[in-house]
Parts: sequence; C-alpha cells; structure tokens
Amino acid sequence: MQDFAEAVFDDPHGTRIALEVTAGAKHPAFPSGYNAWRKAIGCRVTAPALEGRANKAVIALVAATLDVPASAISIQSGQTSSQKKVLVAGRGKDEIINRLSRVL
Repeated sequence: MQDFAEAVFDDPHGTRIALEVTAGAKHPAFPSGYNAWRKAIGCRVTAPALEGRANKAVIALVAATLDVPASAISIQSGQTSSQKKVLVAGRGKDEIINRLSRVL
C-alpha cells in the first residue's frame, strides 16, 4: 500500500513525514494507518500529551521503527498539535518509504 507515500516529503536535511498522533493510546504503534484526507501517517503513543511526553515518545517510536538514532528525529512543526511534521535527518525519501512499506 503506497498511499502513505503522499505523507513523506524530501527535505534538504533528510525526509519529512506528516504524522497524525494519538497520545494516551493503550498500545504504541507506528505506522498505525493512513489518513488520506490529511495525508498523514498515524502514530499512537501511550504517553500523555503533557509536558512534551508525547513528543518524546513519538521521536523514540519513529526512530525505533525506522531503525535510526533518536537524535536523527526532530519535530519540525506541531509541537502542541496532533498534526506533526517530523524530520528524519540524513535519510532519503525512498529509504523511508521502503522501511515503512516493510512495517505495514
């Protein structure tokens, strides 16, 4: 399923991914579906949306799923929103799409 490719963008520093985050979920999951209307990949974390806990959990989960160090992941926009753009530094769009395809 390549629909989620519309949520992955080239960036001069790596690749940006559009996420739709659910904080306080029962189980963490990334990717957890795809929202075609928002063109965002779902991401569920168990941490609450409180004091940056969910953001830290998103970074850790995305890094683990994509097999990159957490230091390569940063939230570019949406710090206080469920709609986030994360940057995966030093990784190309095709590499990210391939890794996500293997997880789905």
